[in-house]
Amino acid sequence: MRNAEEFDDFYAASSRRVLGQVYVMVGNYAETEDAVAEAYLRAWDRWSKVRECDSPEAWVRRVAYRIAVSAWRKATNRLRAHHRDATEEHVDAISPDHVALVQALRKISKDQRRVVVLHHLVGLSVAEIAVETGTSANTVKTWLARGRRALAEHLDSSEQYVMDGERP
Repeated sequence: MRNAEEFDDFYAASSRRVLGQVYVMVGNYAETEDAVAEAYLRAWDRWSKVRECDSPEAWVRRVAYRIAVSAWRKATNRLRAHHRDATEEHVDAISPDHVALVQALRKISKDQRRVVVLHHLVGLSVAEIAVETGTSANTVKTWLARGRRALAEHLDSSEQYVMDGERP
């Protein structure tokens, strides 16, 4: 049987100490918080057994550390798998035109940018954009027209761009 008051007292007395101890072992505060929270949840689920341990605090600390290590291993394995997959693919470099377009899009209003991207890059119709944005089709058409004009002002075919946005 679980005793909520007993567990609450245990948690209040030990949680800050366990958090500090596991943080020193793990070295990442956010990961430590997640692992310690999960460990206390597991302790609560098994409180009738955990409370009988020689040291329930040591049980939580050990479980929290194992959870953190497991999360680290999973992240490392994901990175390795991603690296394996990425090394087999050829990725084209970003072109100067792409950089110029992104810079120009950043200079127009957020509404205009959203409808231009949805229409020209995603391929949605005016009606589909109206539904997605919660506006009328006429509003979408207006934003598209204004967005195209604004983009044209920021894009000049005679200009060449480099990665940091400055002209050579």
